[in-house]
Amino acid sequence: MSVHNSIKTLGIGAIATLALAGCGLQPSGSFVPEIGPGSIQPVEGAEGQPLVVASKNYTEQLILGKIAALTSSAAGFEVTDLSNIPGSQPTRQVMVSHEADMFFEYTGSAWLTYLGHEQGLKDQQEQWEAVRDADAEYGLTWGPPAPMNNTYAFATRQEVIDEYGLKTFSDIAKVPVEERTFCIEAEFNSRQDGINPMLETYGIPRGTPDGVPDANIAILDAGTIYSATAQGDTCNFGEVFTTDGRIPALNLTVLEDDRAFFPHYNVAPVLNTEMDERYPELMDRYEQVAQRLDNETLQQLNYRVDVEGEEPAQVAFDWMVSEGFISDPGGNVQEQAQ
Repeated sequence: MSVHNSIKTLGIGAIATLALAGCGLQPSGSFVPEIGPGSIQPVEGAEGQPLVVASKNYTEQLILGKIAALTSSAAGFEVTDLSNIPGSQPTRQVMVSHEADMFFEYTGSAWLTYLGHEQGLKDQQEQWEAVRDADAEYGLTWGPPAPMNNTYAFATRQEVIDEYGLKTFSDIAKVPVEERTFCIEAEFNSRQDGINPMLETYGIPRGTPDGVPDANIAILDAGTIYSATAQGDTCNFGEVFTTDGRIPALNLTVLEDDRAFFPHYNVAPVLNTEMDERYPELMDRYEQVAQRLDNETLQQLNYRVDVEGEEPAQVAFDWMVSEGFISDPGGNVQEQAQ
């Protein structure tokens, strides 16, 4: 059966019917391309049935929202695309209230922001299981996590890596004290999972002669950190997010958090439990896609939007076609990426 485009974009009138309309809830303004059949097979009983997909309103979430919408459409549903919700809490609310049926969420966001825990769990699988179990009482079912982990990290230039033989955060201790220079955001300067406890964890405490002097830490705007780290005039190590498209664009390399200091933010498909029980095959479709989402893939996709200025919908569509999940309207499934 040929898969046709069954994705709708909500208009302002339709949004007014949602309980959170007063909070400024808006749909994604970008288009969703028409699709053809691929490896994602229709779910039994899904044809013509409504399904609402949500996402937050920043680049990576917009891309993931479009991937979710395309996956849901390929599975046979009539999809309402509710991407671009302003903020994490409003997005969470439309899921908990079941005004939306599905979105991609991060384990760390759920555990720390929504469920109110002060620290993440060190093991990624245990973190996902804890979130899965806790969210069951909210009527939300978590699918298996993707490899991608959009968490804090530090990146540096290749010349620094080559000069000091760096691979992990622990290796920073091999760098001379005067070269242990960091660029961070103001918030990261005071977070409980920020610069001070991180340096303590790695044995190079802030403000000590053998650690990291206060003068070695520059507080910059988030967008400036990447370029400052790449240029090397201000710092050798910059605070980054691991899936940011500027990492490959500026030829930066992320150091491994080998003592697992930072919380895990693996993304996973989250489905309204009633929808999951009604269509038990549906989560398998999202899992099929999620397992191909790793940090390098999201860096490339985010780069195309943030640096090249492309539409999130088109970027998501191209990637889905390249992986063979869907095809172009002509029905020609591209060879899967190796």
